[in-house]
Amino acid sequence: MILPKRILKPLLLAFILSCFSQYSYAQLTPSQYQKIDKIFTQWNVPNHPGGAVGVMKDGKLVFSKAYGLASLEYLVPNTTDTRFNVASVSKQFTAMGIVVLHLQGKLSVDDAIIKYMPKLPEYAEKITIRHMLHHTSGLRSLHTLFALAGWRADDSRTNEDLYRIMQDQRDLNFEPGSEYLYCNTGYMFMAKIIEEVTGEKFTDWMKKSVFEPLGMNHTYVEDKYNRVVPDNATSYYARKTGFERAVEYWGYVGSGNMHSTTADLLVWLENFTTPKPGWEKAFKMMLTLDPLTSGAHNDYAFGVRLDSFKGVKRVQHGGSIGGYRSSIGTYPDEKLSIAIITNFSSASPGSKANKIAEILLTDKQDDAKVTTTPKGIKLPTKTLNKYAASYWDDKNNSLRTIYVKNDTLRYARSGNNETPLIPVKKNEFLLSGSSVKVRFEPDKKEKTITVVSGSNSTVFKAFQPVSTPYAKELLQSIAGEYFSPELKTSYYISIDDENLIGNHTRHGNFEIKIIKQDVLQGNSAFQFVKLKRNKEGDITGALVSNSRARNVWFERRK
Repeated sequence: MILPKRILKPLLLAFILSCFSQYSYAQLTPSQYQKIDKIFTQWNVPNHPGGAVGVMKDGKLVFSKAYGLASLEYLVPNTTDTRFNVASVSKQFTAMGIVVLHLQGKLSVDDAIIKYMPKLPEYAEKITIRHMLHHTSGLRSLHTLFALAGWRADDSRTNEDLYRIMQDQRDLNFEPGSEYLYCNTGYMFMAKIIEEVTGEKFTDWMKKSVFEPLGMNHTYVEDKYNRVVPDNATSYYARKTGFERAVEYWGYVGSGNMHSTTADLLVWLENFTTPKPGWEKAFKMMLTLDPLTSGAHNDYAFGVRLDSFKGVKRVQHGGSIGGYRSSIGTYPDEKLSIAIITNFSSASPGSKANKIAEILLTDKQDDAKVTTTPKGIKLPTKTLNKYAASYWDDKNNSLRTIYVKNDTLRYARSGNNETPLIPVKKNEFLLSGSSVKVRFEPDKKEKTITVVSGSNSTVFKAFQPVSTPYAKELLQSIAGEYFSPELKTSYYISIDDENLIGNHTRHGNFEIKIIKQDVLQGNSAFQFVKLKRNKEGDITGALVSNSRARNVWFERRK
């Protein structure tokens, strides 16, 4: 059988690259190679997307291989030269752009952002570039804010869209520096700042000033999602019935949408161990950590997260957009770097990178501080029931539900997200599979739980949920139009039988529950709604929050 050229050419290229890859495995034992390769065998089945994997050890490429298809439609295989959108992995490169300009004296990371973006409201006077680098700016984040404004997930969005909508924002999620909250907005603002300082387009300046000097010749920033560029993989969502092509809508830069190869990413990661001459100060500055104003630790440096795995220090970041998933990380002390870039949503590159590290860091496992869930102590069901309740954090607008199921205390963030709680003391539990502690104070006048994650703690207070069926007078007092002058959009709350129904012209209808006095919950971007009343007790509006946009004001129009 003679294969058509459109299939034969990619297969021939893949074979050649595979032969090259076999040569690179000289630094690995046959057992290590087989174990790493086996991690990705599920990607190498017919009609399946996949990705590319690269591993560097002691400055040498020791594993480089591609799996699965770059295009399901045209049966084009992924190769080690295939480019993938690396999504939020891009943030560290934007951060490097800021660092380069800082070291050149053209800006300071401690400059207030309003110096470069004067059209922003007065809150920008409090926010520095450093805050945005660490995700401590308090700015409302791109996707959740746009969703609240009525944008659907597949709507095209650009940096100009963000600048326009942010000029109307009057409040922040929190005081800059006081909290960590992942924020795409800050990194998109930094792209704007780089353009203002250099007088050049962000995409062009990054290529000339970062990618090319570092030898990343197959890397670029994509600001036109409909542009045709050779050797780019198409991304897919994994569904129960198969794969769906992810519709590309991402026309924004700074926070994501950089395209690269594993080879280029490994070149980049190598600089955290052995910086290219002239780049020593820049890569050292990328590892800057600053505590929160409370003194609490924040492990997010300049576009990278500093943590450890198997007791070994690591510099890492992951990314997700459409069906693309990526994970890159380096262990500077071990001179080990791993890059995995993929084109389907269930690829889990982060966990696979950890498996590779386990294979190559076997000598570190004996003294590693591995997080395991202890067996715990036995507590009577009567004690567990004493802790069961609904809990609310008014500062962060967060709901937690604690209940007993199958003689085990459960911790739920939402209706379909529950985690067993393992008792380690009478009133202290661990979230199963993590180091997060949940401490109960059931005997206080006000029943509370304290959730401790690392150096951060959050207090939730128990409350009595509003009973159903809801009183008709209560429903009527809430129903009406709620308009946001900041987002220039309205949500409508109406009554359907004995329930509240929310509606937005672009999101359609959604259910709204009354979870406590003057607090509602919708199953949409209109998620947590805190009603506000005047002296007469009439509802004047609501503060609406979701995961990364807090307390957006909506005034009530009857």
